[in-house]
Amino acid sequence: MQRVAVADVIERLRTIEAAAPASDGVTCFARLYRTVTEGVGADLPGQGFADPRFLEALDVNFAGLFFSALESYDRDPASAPSAWVPLFAQRSGRGIAPLQFALAGMNAHINRDLPVALVTTCRELGLELNEGSPQHADFKRVNDLLAQVETRVKSAYLTGWLAWVDRLVHRLRRIDDVVAMWDVDRARDAAWTNAQALWALSDEPSLASEYLLALDRMVGFAGRGLLIPADSWLLKIGRAFSRAAP
Repeated sequence: MQRVAVADVIERLRTIEAAAPASDGVTCFARLYRTVTEGVGADLPGQGFADPRFLEALDVNFAGLFFSALESYDRDPASAPSAWVPLFAQRSGRGIAPLQFALAGMNAHINRDLPVALVTTCRELGLELNEGSPQHADFKRVNDLLAQVETRVKSAYLTGWLAWVDRLVHRLRRIDDVVAMWDVDRARDAAWTNAQALWALSDEPSLASEYLLALDRMVGFAGRGLLIPADSWLLKIGRAFSRAAP
């Protein structure tokens, strides 16, 4: 069977984007995920990574966990990982900004899925999950690329005259709070640490499952906080005018 490649991941993300309105929460995350994946992929060839095979396998395994979670929720919401439930359950929620949806997805994907993907990838390739390894160095270097691409992409979620005016006049800018809460570099560092914990528990599968379950629930709790509606009176007025328009 032919191995799934990063290009296949990007194509599937495009399919998810096309399946729902642009304002849909999962679409917002898929759009960010695809754009970041494309941006990092374009920068990778010139970076001289020690183990590109590891990075590509990690990307594919990582994306597969999102796809699997979405399929599980569509089939039976109770079967989906808790980390993903806030985004999937509120994907059509009113008053939640696109950037909030995107960051809630990144919260679930990096904080819950990335440790699992790291362990899976190292086992597949016969590697040790060690700090100081060439793979860890590559992982850290990707952080810099991600941060650069993510900064460019996030700005696209905050454009438009309505968002600009809202930022000036709103007394409590919830979006600014959400952005301040998120740091991709710290999240990925924590994911590596959690992956090492899962790796260390390889001989204790029941304990490893309990650890992942606790992590899953904690990430889901954070996701609910990221999705508290960011409505302001100005945005509500804007929607009221839109509904009233012929």
